[in-house]
Amino acid sequence: MFSIANSPKYFFKLLILLVVVGFIQSCSKDQPLPESLETETYSAKHLTDYYTLVCKVTKNTAGFFPPQAARAYGYISIANYEAVRNGIEGAVSLQSQLNGFSQYSLPTLQLGVSYNWAIASNAAVAKMMVLMYDKNLKNEDKLKIQDLESSNLNELSSTEAADVVTRSVAYGQAVADVIYNYSKADGGHESYLAPFQLPYTVPSDAHCWVPTGAAQNPLSPRWGSNRPFLVNNVTKVQPRMPVAFSSDKDSEFHKEAMFVYNTVQNNSSEQIEIAKYWADDPFATCTPAGHTFAILTQILQEERVTLSKASVAFARMGIAENDAFIACWKGKYDYVLIRPVSYIQRYIDPSFKTVIGTPPFPAYTSGHSCEIGAGSRILTDMFTDGSGYYPFTDYSQLQFGFAARSFQNFNQMADECANSRLYGGIHYTFDNDKGLQVGKAIGDNVNKEIKWPAFIR
Repeated sequence: MFSIANSPKYFFKLLILLVVVGFIQSCSKDQPLPESLETETYSAKHLTDYYTLVCKVTKNTAGFFPPQAARAYGYISIANYEAVRNGIEGAVSLQSQLNGFSQYSLPTLQLGVSYNWAIASNAAVAKMMVLMYDKNLKNEDKLKIQDLESSNLNELSSTEAADVVTRSVAYGQAVADVIYNYSKADGGHESYLAPFQLPYTVPSDAHCWVPTGAAQNPLSPRWGSNRPFLVNNVTKVQPRMPVAFSSDKDSEFHKEAMFVYNTVQNNSSEQIEIAKYWADDPFATCTPAGHTFAILTQILQEERVTLSKASVAFARMGIAENDAFIACWKGKYDYVLIRPVSYIQRYIDPSFKTVIGTPPFPAYTSGHSCEIGAGSRILTDMFTDGSGYYPFTDYSQLQFGFAARSFQNFNQMADECANSRLYGGIHYTFDNDKGLQVGKAIGDNVNKEIKWPAFIR
């Protein structure tokens, strides 16, 4: 008996159907559109120019203390990545990989038409910057963002068809809208308006943090409950307190405080310079995360990487820095540990003074150490064979009046940053050691738990 299933026409139609379905599915699985140039064909200059501006905007915008700054860098970086990743071979959306992101729908691409990923990037980053700094963004800085966006667009669209430009701009802006909506539910939305998260009462136990300045409240006490990008970056990295608090002169804790005291009393001129170089005070600089991003930006510029590698690098760093501050702040307010200056003045020497100002939050662990530890692992994975060996000179602090500093590898850089907090008299050694441990674990998680493109230039 003849069956339609045995008809040559049936098989031909079935084959055509499978080809069409396969094509549609391939477009929905984060594959680059064949009509569009790949992301690696574009320069990263417009993007690195933005991160230079992000540093300046962070410094100028009220309420952007280190946690708030790291958060802004994180979401800006994710928006850029999602705007360009369809043009990166093997790139997978972060939507299914980041905590809480899957419930937000990214814009879809039109089939059979072209996109310019650099133009999409330009639109996404510009819009995301305005959204993240929003209500406290100074008009002069908003104009700088708009001017940079316009200048970039003129250059990037000079040889592009008008419909491609319009479509690419719309796509980048739509991506930014989604990422911004995602950010609004993480616990840090508009935190720059009330960064101290009052009311908050500090416990009064002897081991607890006390103000180190007049009428001082501790910064962002609930930041540790914010939603991290990777759950393991908070739940799997928290260290225990390595030394029990004690005012006894023979105790390990007292010895730790004495070590800080003696270090500050005998600092060399270079150690004092190191303390000040890495201080990265908010509103005087672009914060610790901004310093690490500035180093990354400089290296990307020096290596003249394409938009693909720059986008992946910034996304990795943004995720790591954001989560490093959440994890660190959770530890700070779990333990609410007294700062060395307060302990020393209370139990050792009432006249003791630090080299740099003590920031308004508990000691354990060191925020600088956490963030630089995370950043060092991202840099190591992006630019070395895993050894961390990468001789470079950091010129990023020239803008703040410091001489450049040189390093043989990213581990040396991280160690110096962590030690700077000891030289400054504001952290115990275990704050720094455990902070580095937490940060490096977070950086490793970002490198390994997220599916990043296997090869990028």
